[in-house]
Order: sequence, then structure tokens, then C-alpha cells
Amino acid sequence: MKGNIVIYSRKSRFTGKGESIGNQTELCREYIKFHFGEEALEETFLYEDEGFSGGNLKRPGFQRMMVFVRKGGCRAIVVYRLDRISRNISDFAGLIEELSALGTAFISIREQFDTGTPMGRAMMYIASVFSQLERETIAERIRDNMRELARTGRWLGGTTPTGYTSEAVSSISLDGKTRKSCQLKLVPEEAKIVRKIYESYEATESLAGTEAELMKAGIRTKNGRSFTRFSIRAILENPVYLTADSDAWEYFDRAGTEVSSPRAAFDGLHGMLAYNRTRQEKGKKTEFLPTAEWIVAVGQHPGLIPGIRWVPVQENLKRNGSGAYRKPRGSENEALLTGLLFCACGSRMYPKLTPRRDAEGKRIYTYICSLKERSRKSLCNRKNANGNLLDREILEKIDPDLEALSVEEKRRKLRTLLKRVVWDGEEAKLEPSGEDSK
Repeated sequence: MKGNIVIYSRKSRFTGKGESIGNQTELCREYIKFHFGEEALEETFLYEDEGFSGGNLKRPGFQRMMVFVRKGGCRAIVVYRLDRISRNISDFAGLIEELSALGTAFISIREQFDTGTPMGRAMMYIASVFSQLERETIAERIRDNMRELARTGRWLGGTTPTGYTSEAVSSISLDGKTRKSCQLKLVPEEAKIVRKIYESYEATESLAGTEAELMKAGIRTKNGRSFTRFSIRAILENPVYLTADSDAWEYFDRAGTEVSSPRAAFDGLHGMLAYNRTRQEKGKKTEFLPTAEWIVAVGQHPGLIPGIRWVPVQENLKRNGSGAYRKPRGSENEALLTGLLFCACGSRMYPKLTPRRDAEGKRIYTYICSLKERSRKSLCNRKNANGNLLDREILEKIDPDLEALSVEEKRRKLRTLLKRVVWDGEEAKLEPSGEDSK
């Protein structure tokens, strides 16, 4: 049997111990040398992924390997252990079927499976079932641990939410040992900011409006930055501020949320803690899980916002979405200066579509200062720039022949020639790139 052999190694996190990438690779090389001969090592290719879960096949090294295998000429993929490929039965079954169609064997040296034989294929499927069972058992064990932690009402650490700080507390266990844990403690000055955010949102029913109010009042985050719509929304949605009262209980009961505290614990004084609010995977954006998948409990910290106010805020956020203004997208986006155009106040300027069209039928857009937009003109009130006109004027100043290029080609050319463009409310000042200014 001719063709190349591929070794694939994976480990969830970097380590030089145990089943490290290096150890897996060496064991696979020894297997190939013994079963295929030493000359086969000269035609062996290595693909590896370090720091990636086996929950799915979306791993860079694995994907590169499959591109190579699909080109043909690969007689076998060798792995140290079955779960180095995947713990998902559906993914694994699909992979084995594809490899079978390509005439490529799959060999796991730990379990001694070789899909080049009928018995090997059957045993491989059986083993993959147990591999997924193990994965699901681990996930359930993690959720059980969350339930136990939720019952304690402890703060598990990490960045403390605005309005609170973390303090260590000691307690004596039944076996007489001293146990240390953390709980949230109110920071009065920060708590005022949180209350202000809720009051402003209730009055405006708008994230943008709340952002403008905070900027106008000079209210900043713990790190001294201006609040953004994203950070405001994070505070409004965080159940840590919710007072554990009858409205809170009914809200979670309706949502189907798992509540680890008895109803009697909803005393109208303490706040709430929520576990399993997000799902985080390497290389992926943090996913916020629906309320039905949370595990909530009454915390040991004081609540700030009663349920009769907190619950309507959640409903309003769902109705209104992000509240962000509409930016040009796709074929509508002919703005050339995005990323290059700055207001004289130092803030970036972004294009915003209008419902009007010019004589050529193109959508008219304006460039707006982000600080002006966010602060509702309280911190910057320079005139907007007519985007269509400004783009044409700059092209003419630089090189009239650029007008014949496509939109993308114009953008690339401008980014090569210009460092940035500054708008003072009346005219634009062009700052050439470093190379052109020498």
C-alpha cells in the first residue's frame, strides 16, 4: 500500500507532561516505524493543535490536515488516542465515513483500532460512544458543582461588578477547620453610579440616551473611561444588582431558570448571583446563554435594584436591541474615509446613511463625530461632514484619476497615501502617510 502517512496530535492546553504534543508524536512515530517500516517515516507528515478542545473539529491543524488528505495519496491517519480527534459522535462518524470513501485508514494506537479492517471500524464506533458519554458526564459534573457553589451564595472571584468589591470571609466548618471564601461588599460611591444608570435608562429607554447622560455628567467607569453602550448594557443585564424579592422569584420561575435558593431566602434585601451565564470557547466570541440555562441563587451581598424595576428593564432591552445607529453596509457602503477620518476633537468619525439619494441615485451619507453622537452634542458640536462631497474633494486633491477605480481600490489607495484626515467642521486637513511625508 503506497501513499503518505499523517500523524495528528492535540492537547487542550500547553504542557510538557503526560500526553503532551511531543509525547503523542513520538509514540505515533514508533508505531509507524514498527508497522510500516522505517522508510515510511520519511513520508510522514505532522499536524497538531495545542490549546484546542476536542468538542468539535474546528481546529486549524486538523483543518489543514483534512485539506491535505482530501487531495489524495494519504493511506493512514495515526493518532495516539481516539479522543485526540473528537469527543463528538456525530463529528467522528462523519469523519470515518469520509476517510473510508477516500481510502484512508484511521489508526488509534492506544485503543489499537484500525479502520482499515471491518472489526476495527465497528470497535471505533463503540469507543466513540463511550468517549462522548465521558464528555457529557464531565459537563454534568461541572453543572453539579455550579449547583453546590450556588447554594453557598459565594462570589467565585474575577473582576468585581461596578458597585461592589470582593472581601475575604472566614468560617468554621463542621470538622472544626477554618474555611476562607469571598463575598461581595457594597462600594457606596460606585453604587450611586449603578442607580444613576438604571434611573437614566428607565427615563430614556435608550442605551444611547443613557450613554449621553453619563458623558454629560462626567461619570466614568472604575478605570476612568467613559461608559459605552456595551458597558451600560452589561450593568443593566447583570442579575447581581437585582434584589432577591417576590418579583425576582417570579421572573426566574417564568423563565424556567434553575433556582438553587428556597423561596423563603428571597427576603427583599440580598442580591442575586447567576452561574452558567456564558459559554466560552477558545477562538470564539463569548456566548451569552438564555436565562433558562442559568443557575441562580440568593447571594450574601445587598441588592441595589428591586425586581419591580429590574424586570421591566430586561424586557425593554430585548425589545429595543442595541439601539445603535445604522451604518452603511455591503453594497450601500461607498464611504471611503472610514478609519481615516477624525474630528478635530480627536474622536473618530463614522458614516451614517440618510434616506436621500443624489442625482446619480447613490445613497447620501454624512460623517459624524463619535463623541458628538455618544454625548448628544454635549462634548462636541462640530458640524457633520457631507460624506459624498468630502470623498470627492479628497480624491480630486490627491489624484483625479482615482475616480475611475472601484470603491475598494479607492479605499486601498487612500490608506496608502494618507495617515489620516482631520475635519474641523468646515474643511478637512489631509495628513500624508509617513512614507509620503518624508
